[in-house]
Amino acid sequence: MLTYDPDDTLAHRLDPRSKLGVQIGFAATALAHTGSRALLILSVIAALILLAARVSVLRALYAYRFALVFLGLAPLLAGLTLGSPWFDLGDAETSARASYRVLLILLVSAAYVRSTPIRASRAAIQRTIPGKPGQLLGVGVSLIFRFLPVLQADIRTIRDAMAARLGDERGVVDRASTIGLLGLTRAFDRADRLALAMQARCFAWNPTLPHLSFSRLDYPVLALAVVLVLSALL
Repeated sequence: MLTYDPDDTLAHRLDPRSKLGVQIGFAATALAHTGSRALLILSVIAALILLAARVSVLRALYAYRFALVFLGLAPLLAGLTLGSPWFDLGDAETSARASYRVLLILLVSAAYVRSTPIRASRAAIQRTIPGKPGQLLGVGVSLIFRFLPVLQADIRTIRDAMAARLGDERGVVDRASTIGLLGLTRAFDRADRLALAMQARCFAWNPTLPHLSFSRLDYPVLALAVVLVLSALL
């Protein structure tokens, strides 16, 4: 799974608020425009964002490999029909375009995750959205970024333990149900331990967050975010 990696790239030097703005604008534009020209332009922008954060496309695709399975199956399932001609190319193409737009959004988010510390993301959200809603959203985002890698590691441990006990020779449904039940048990145990740790460390809704400030590098990025948002509305 992709996580924050300290570096000195252009994306690392940007304020997280400007990067969030680009993400929001990019996602809005990708969902609003479905034409081939728009997808080409969005692909170029996504490639430049990955380059700015030094994120390998192959590494990002591997991190999203489970999502790619669903994105790849969607056009095939959308094209199936109950009668002649049995497969509708038009429906499959529409679904494929939608899957590709989602893939571009995931790649852009991978650049954000690699170049932005969790505390900086929380600070950006809480200073952009005032009051309790911003605090709740900031805490939720920070917990998700910290919790998901741990859960994924638990799932890998369960799968390795099953393989060591020849569990990979069991049926697919049996393996999936076992991994699902054990994974849920681990997730609830982790949640209980997390709640206890937060109480022991005197969890605060409004802690001292890192200082954020825009630099000259942020203004072109903010302009790009504005252009993307406007293009989604036009």
